[in-house]
Amino acid sequence: MEYQLVKLSDRPELKQQAASWFHEKWGVPLDAYLQSMDACLAGCSPVPQWYMAMEGQRIIGGMGVIENDFHDRTDLTPNVCAVYTEKDRRCQGVAGALLALVCKDMEEKGIRTLYLVTDHTSFYERYGWEFYCLVHCDGESQPSRMYIRRA
Repeated sequence: MEYQLVKLSDRPELKQQAASWFHEKWGVPLDAYLQSMDACLAGCSPVPQWYMAMEGQRIIGGMGVIENDFHDRTDLTPNVCAVYTEKDRRCQGVAGALLALVCKDMEEKGIRTLYLVTDHTSFYERYGWEFYCLVHCDGESQPSRMYIRRA
């Protein structure tokens, strides 16, 4: 499988496709993605940012970096969010490659610490992330796991 890692800031023409793809995967309103992507493309600050893995014209994976991923610990920022790989492309290194790109890009922008909320255990540790604490996410009755990655 051949795919290309893409920063939305380098490929602004993908904004609508990317916003629709993330909306379809996560159910967050399309307009929220479009606003965040517009802020990314405006380039006024290092956050937010959006990244995709493209197989031709198809998005096969993606993630973003936003200030807060719908949790109560607003001091833990910025957050990697919306991590998703298409089911038929999982276990092929796509998410790991995207995580590496995100960490490198954020470090180049001066951000050396990132956070990530997930219910997964053991996946992110493979890529240098460490469990940090439990957080309460909007609309969830049980706490979720917060991970940290320091450059």
